[in-house]
Amino acid sequence: MTASNRPSGLPHAADRPPVDYDRAPTHSGLIAERDVAVPMRDGVNLSVDVYRPDTDEKLPVLLAFSIYNKDLQGPDVAATLPPQPAWSSLWAGLLEAGDTKYFVSRGYVHVIGSPRNVGKSDSGGSRLFDSYDLIEWIAQQPWCDGNVGMVGISGFGAEQLHVARQKPPHLKAIFPLDPRGAYGVLGSFREEYPGGVLHLFRYLIMHFAAIHGSRGKPGALPPEREALWKEAMGNPDYRMYPHLLNVLTQKGQHMPPYFDLLINPYDSEEAVREAEAKLADITVPTYTGSGWYAYTYKTHLQGAQSYFEKIAAPKKLMFAGPAHLERPFHTLHGEILRWHDHWLKGLDTGIMDEPPVRYWVMGAEEWREGAGWPLPETQWTKLYLDSWERLRPDPFVSSSVDDERPPDAFVQMPPTQTNTVARLRYLTDPLPADLLVAGPMVLNLFAAIDQDDTNWFVTVKDVGPDVSVRSVREGEREIPAGLPEREVTRGWLKASHRALDPERSTPWRPWHPLTRAAQQTVVPGEVTEYAIEILATANLFRRGHRICVEIASADMPTGVGGATNAEYVPNHIVSSRTTLHMIYHDAARPSHLLLPVIPQA
Repeated sequence: MTASNRPSGLPHAADRPPVDYDRAPTHSGLIAERDVAVPMRDGVNLSVDVYRPDTDEKLPVLLAFSIYNKDLQGPDVAATLPPQPAWSSLWAGLLEAGDTKYFVSRGYVHVIGSPRNVGKSDSGGSRLFDSYDLIEWIAQQPWCDGNVGMVGISGFGAEQLHVARQKPPHLKAIFPLDPRGAYGVLGSFREEYPGGVLHLFRYLIMHFAAIHGSRGKPGALPPEREALWKEAMGNPDYRMYPHLLNVLTQKGQHMPPYFDLLINPYDSEEAVREAEAKLADITVPTYTGSGWYAYTYKTHLQGAQSYFEKIAAPKKLMFAGPAHLERPFHTLHGEILRWHDHWLKGLDTGIMDEPPVRYWVMGAEEWREGAGWPLPETQWTKLYLDSWERLRPDPFVSSSVDDERPPDAFVQMPPTQTNTVARLRYLTDPLPADLLVAGPMVLNLFAAIDQDDTNWFVTVKDVGPDVSVRSVREGEREIPAGLPEREVTRGWLKASHRALDPERSTPWRPWHPLTRAAQQTVVPGEVTEYAIEILATANLFRRGHRICVEIASADMPTGVGGATNAEYVPNHIVSSRTTLHMIYHDAARPSHLLLPVIPQA
């Protein structure tokens, strides 16, 4: 293990933590056993690949297991497709099992497998216990010393926390980066669709991944699902997207999981209660996390926070920078090795002697550490929406002119009529000093609309630097056009999902039930209060920069046919009706942004 030997003044990469742990390779040569059949308890065989050092020594095993075809992972793929950055046309999100050569050369067996119904694994039956049975099979093999850990991100990360709930005896540690949401089986509605606003990520990735669907003439559905299908078929917000209507008309024959979402776009209180009980019962040491890029995926960023908050096992949390990790996945492997060397090999790596949270600060471009998440030292700070595009720290004063401030307004036409997104924009004055914001945010909004529903989209930006002044003089009246700006994070809420669960909510994270029963249509013209969760981030707003909040009700596809041109930056399903939005900001209706400000030394 080594400390950083980077020359002073050079930056440290956001995809590599500040402790540069590594060990010299201890093994050379690699034995590959492909398409090994592993029997499950019900007789179904899974297909796995085993990569191990050329030795008779028993070694710990790192398992990578997910719905993504194992034949798209492993050293052969990495040898012909070097790691691609996210802006490469060959970047593919599903290449996530990890760097086999790195793990094997440092004394681990790397097993990569596919669950039933995927790739070369058999079909039939339930896959809920596949990873449990595979772990216990691995532990009995002559090349395994009885210690099994897990690696891999995204789908591979979700599987780690899925099996951790089941407590296989030989699972000793997991490192699930970019896990899916915690409040369901292998993902959750609320963490994948914050605020209940549907998007197209799953639809898009199913074109690039391993989803399977039946073919042929659609048959009748069970009566309850038939009723849900008919309701979905009548939804004009769906029907204006041709590719979504295609999924619906085939009644589950094409992209079954996305069909299920479209006909039943709600959370389940039963699923939440079950998850809460099982999360607290996870005992395997867990190192989870994501990156600030993941506010576009949502499920990865939200899931990592939920798991870290709820599980009682030894745990750590890491948030990397804003750039998507390269594929095939190979970054952060020093930290993965450090974690598993501690738990599987018993080496003194120092990893449990450090604060449990590590996060990358955008703007400062550096790593920082914390004792919890949200950070215990957070100063929750309000910025109030004001007229003339202002975002101010001073509260409104009752029984004053602040009682009479008129609302702002914008009108959004649907995608059938425009590609333009209407928005309101609020900015602070240039900041007098650097301001660190790290954690989740909330926009508490008072608003009225002229329809019975809408979708709120909130974007937080870092704008500047701005050294201008504003005065009555010509040329100084407006904020200069063309200032640099950088999007930091976003939040979403479907207006009819505004109901709150007071027992689960905190000031910094409103809990919307998102169930069918909790739906509340909006009374047109009535001023209504909304608590809009904005996904967590960490950004240093530099002196002279402005904090910006934009409020909209739509986004637009960036590709053709109503889709987007990047699978991990999906657009959302928005309203098919032209809607007037009125935003109130006065003493009785003080719309404001709640910021997690971190004191600076």
